[in-house]
Amino acid sequence: MKALVWILLLGNAIFFAVMQWGGLLAADEQAAQAQPPLHEEKISVLSVPQGKPAAVLPASAPAAAEPPQPPLSGGSDSPPLTRGGREGLPAKPDVACMEWGEFSGADLARATAALSTLQLGDKLSQRQVEYSIGYWVYIPPQKNKAAVNQKIAQLKARGVDEYFVVPDAGPWLNAISLGVFKTREAAQHFLDELRDSKGVRSAQIGERASKLKATLFVLNGLDAKTGTELARIQKDFAGSELKDISCALTR
Repeated sequence: MKALVWILLLGNAIFFAVMQWGGLLAADEQAAQAQPPLHEEKISVLSVPQGKPAAVLPASAPAAAEPPQPPLSGGSDSPPLTRGGREGLPAKPDVACMEWGEFSGADLARATAALSTLQLGDKLSQRQVEYSIGYWVYIPPQKNKAAVNQKIAQLKARGVDEYFVVPDAGPWLNAISLGVFKTREAAQHFLDELRDSKGVRSAQIGERASKLKATLFVLNGLDAKTGTELARIQKDFAGSELKDISCALTR
């Protein structure tokens, strides 16, 4: 009977021990399940200087915000630059100074009339140049005063109103000057016009060993529009030269 009691007690002890061991195993399993699993794909290794341990951070950690960069000069957010690169200063208008010439005789009168249409005011001035020799287009000396008057009547009938009768005694007495020019090319061009458009056949070119005065027009502070119009007018005066000059020379 006693042996049976001891056997029952021993069996209860073994059963209790088994129950206790199973409870511990279940608790460990629950603790293992409660810990969140690691995601290897979200782990990255940061590079650090040699000799220091590398820190491991999740790749999803936010990166430090970079400081804003100032806008580049001349970008869309920067203020516009005026002419010369200085902000806030108005750009200077484009102006030009020119010289146009040289004119004498009939061409001087025509050029003066053409310039008057531009209404330049004090922007227009003149200067005189003088040469010791030049060329002239002329009609040879006539026999007498009556012949001179007859030739002048013929010139006027053909539209030639600019002329000068040489009054001085000598080989050129009663010659009729139609124009004086600096170069032979300019004189030849004028003679060709007389022959082609006026029908004057008796005129010719000669070298004139005397003081030749010519006029140059000086134009100061022209805007682009006026300069373009002046260039257009200059085309009607073959042999004339229109050129840019320093505005300091016009003061």
